[in-house]
Amino acid sequence: MSYDRYLAGEPLIVTAALTGGVHGKEANPNLPETPEEIGRAAAAAEAAGASVVHLHARKPNGERSFATERFQAIDDAVRAHADDIVVQHSTGGTAAPDADRHLPLRTDPPPEMASLDMGPLNRYEHLTSENTRGLVDSLHEEMVDRGIKPELEVFNDGHLNEVFGLLERRDLAEPVYATLIFGPGTLTRPRPGNFLNAIDNLPEAAQFNTLGFGRHQLPFATMGILFGGHVRVGLEDNVYYRKGELATSNAQLVERVARLADELGRPVATPEQAREILGI
Repeated sequence: MSYDRYLAGEPLIVTAALTGGVHGKEANPNLPETPEEIGRAAAAAEAAGASVVHLHARKPNGERSFATERFQAIDDAVRAHADDIVVQHSTGGTAAPDADRHLPLRTDPPPEMASLDMGPLNRYEHLTSENTRGLVDSLHEEMVDRGIKPELEVFNDGHLNEVFGLLERRDLAEPVYATLIFGPGTLTRPRPGNFLNAIDNLPEAAQFNTLGFGRHQLPFATMGILFGGHVRVGLEDNVYYRKGELATSNAQLVERVARLADELGRPVATPEQAREILGI
């Protein structure tokens, strides 16, 4: 089904995950942390071909923050520097109270999109991100109330089942948009066969985003392009451009996948086209 989208030349949505909530400048000094740095990084990513930015907030000391005011400062900086890019907030998190997970949804204006983790994840040696069905439902309800498009984060095959469970419990606006995530630990093993299996098991007419962690970012982005999906790249997921060479910026990673899409015959979506594709 998805290969037909590639053959039709449907526009490719490129999401730039700019900073994340785990590693910081100690992993790559080019990773943005302050609102001003994130705003400038968003503008550069947009100029390189990204139509969506996936945002995490940080405290002044660089640690992760869920606070609405920190997301507000970042959004203000993004809108000051970027032109028309779609703003997406992360609601994922480890060892955070459920109430805190709602705070990124409460900026003014609210983000156009937000991530919604579909189930539990093991983190590090002693932490688990629970993502209970009750939390998933409450986050989805607030997203609907605030006009925010959910991006369903699918970290493994069990989370694919949870997507169908959510569809049974809740009315999701079409098209359903799922990010398929590949990498170590609780994630789906990064093998091409697992990628094909995942897209074959998506709900009918769903759109999908492709995310490979670390060294898997580029090959899985390529498969996402070829099989009619969309792609996510950025320093949150991979701090290297190639083995042993740190990426100079998020824009560098976006530029590479935009060049690749052009060579493979898929135009890169503008923010306006991304909104149309996603029903925002």
